Amino acid sequence: MVFAEGFVMSTLLTKEKRLLEDFFEMHSGYVLDFSNDTFREFVLEAVGIDIYAEKYAEGGFSKAKRLRTFWKLESDYTVGKLLHALIDYALSTKFKLDDETQKKAEQCRAIAMRLMSGGYGLDPLREHASILNASYLAEQVRRMEASINTDPSLAIGTAKELIETYCKTILADRGKPFEENSNFPKLLKETLRELKLVPEGVPESARGAETIQRILNNLGAIGHGLAELRNLYGTGHGKHGHTKQLSARHAKLAVYAAKALVTFLFETHLETKS
Repeated sequence: MVFAEGFVMSTLLTKEKRLLEDFFEMHSGYVLDFSNDTFREFVLEAVGIDIYAEKYAEGGFSKAKRLRTFWKLESDYTVGKLLHALIDYALSTKFKLDDETQKKAEQCRAIAMRLMSGGYGLDPLREHASILNASYLAEQVRRMEASINTDPSLAIGTAKELIETYCKTILADRGKPFEENSNFPKLLKETLRELKLVPEGVPESARGAETIQRILNNLGAIGHGLAELRNLYGTGHGKHGHTKQLSARHAKLAVYAAKALVTFLFETHLETKS
C-alpha cells in the first residue's frame, strides 16, 4: 500500500507484530523503559526519523502507538533497521536473559532481517546527511528508498533532485554562491568546477590522465542522463495520460547511478575542503 510522499506500509504480519509487541513490552502503551525524550532520541539516532512528528500520532500519542504507526507508514528496510536497534537495546536492559527471552530475541531478529533483506544500501547517503546536518537530504534518501518498488517514477525524480541537493549543499558548505533557480546542468558544472573535477583539472603528465579525464566527463553525463530520464518518466512534470511507467529495475538504475555520483562528490568535498 502506498502513502503520501512515497511512504509504504511495511509487510509486518499480524503474528510478527504480536511477537514484537510482547518483546518490547508495548501492551500498556510503553516501549521498554524509554521515556518520551529518550525514545525520541533513540529512534532519531537509529534511523534519522523524529517519531514525535505529527504523522506518527495518527493512532494515538503513547510510545507504543507511535511505534505501531511507524511500522505502518515506513518501508520494510527502515522498520527492520529500527527493530535491530531496539532488539539490541532490549537485550542490554532486560534483567532476565533466560532461554525464553533469548528465543524471542532471535525470532524478532529474524523478522528484522527479513524486512531489511530488500534494502538498497543507501545508509552512506544518510551518513552524509548527518555530517552535513542536512535534514532535507535525509528525507530525500528515505523517500527515494521507499518508492523504488512502489512508485518508480517518484524514485527516478527524487534521484535527480538528490544530485541537485548535494550540489547546493556542497557549494553552500564551501561558501560558494549559487543561484537557487540555476538550471541543473549549470549547477552540476559549478559543483564539478569547485571540486576541481572538470577534465581540465587533470594534468596531462598524470599517469592514466586520459582515462581519468574520460571518467570525469562521464560524471557529468550521469547527471545529465538522470535529468533527461526524470523529464521523460520521473515526477516533477505533467505527463500525457497514456504515458507508460518504467519498472523498479529502471528506478534502481537511476538510484544507484545517483548514489555513485553524489558519493564521489561528497567524499571529494570532505577531502579537499580547506
